[in-house]
Amino acid sequence: MTSKILLIDDDPKLLETLSEVLRGEGYQVGVAPSGEEGLEALKKGSFDLVLLDIRLPGLDGEVIMREIYNYYPETEMIIISGYGSLESAITAIRLGVTDYFIKPYQVDDLLESVCRALADKETRAHKEVLINQLSASLEQLKDLEGIRGEELPTRRVLTLPTGIMVDLERREVWRGKERVNLTPTESTLLGIFLDNRARVLSHEELVLLVQGIQVDEEEAPEILRPMVSRLRKKLAAFPNTDNWISNVRGIGYTFDPK
Repeated sequence: MTSKILLIDDDPKLLETLSEVLRGEGYQVGVAPSGEEGLEALKKGSFDLVLLDIRLPGLDGEVIMREIYNYYPETEMIIISGYGSLESAITAIRLGVTDYFIKPYQVDDLLESVCRALADKETRAHKEVLINQLSASLEQLKDLEGIRGEELPTRRVLTLPTGIMVDLERREVWRGKERVNLTPTESTLLGIFLDNRARVLSHEELVLLVQGIQVDEEEAPEILRPMVSRLRKKLAAFPNTDNWISNVRGIGYTFDPK
C-alpha cells in the first residue's frame, strides 16, 4: 500500500517542489498551506506521515504537533522549519517527532528520514497484526486440540550474493544487523533490476517500468539518474556492492549482483 504524506507549510514554492519530489518517490501527497487546513485534512483522511513547519501563521505548528500527538497517534511527524530553538526541539521530542530539519536541508537526507519513519511505522503495524493473528490461532488451538491453526501469510524474501536479504514488500534490505529502508520508487527499481538480472535495460524502458510514463531518449536519463544514484547509495551500506549497478553508456543500466 502506498504511504500517504501530508505537507503543512505556508511556503507555496516548498509545497510545490517537495510534493513533486515525494510523488516522484512513489508516495501519495496532500498539501496544506496553513495549520487550520492541515488539521482539516487530517480529519477528512488518514495520513501515515506529516511534514510540518513549526512556524505557521494563525494556528501554530506546536499546536498541530499536540493535536497529532493526542488524536492521531499512529501518524509519524517530521519537522521542517526555517526557525529552530532548543525549546521547540525539546517539545518536538516530547511529542514523538521522528526528525527535525532546519531549512535549508539536503533533500536526500529528508527522503531518508521519511523512508525510515514510514518503515518504523510499518514494522509496528506488522507486529500488531502478527500478535493478533497469533492470539486468534492460540484460541483456536485451545478449542480444537490437535488441529493446526490458520497459517500466517508469508512474504517473498530474496537472498542475494554475500548473504544480503531483500524484502520488496516491506522495502527493506539487510544483512546481519545492517539494515536499510527503501522508498517505494527505490524498491520498485530494485525489483525491476532483480527480475532482469544481467540484462541491459534502456533509460526509457526503466522510466516506463518505474514511473509508468513514456519519455523521449534525452529526458529519460535525467529522470533516472537520481533514482539510480539513491539506490546505489543505499546498497553501498553493504560491502562489495559497488559494481552491482553498471552504467551502459548511451543506453541504460544493467544489474548483476556477484
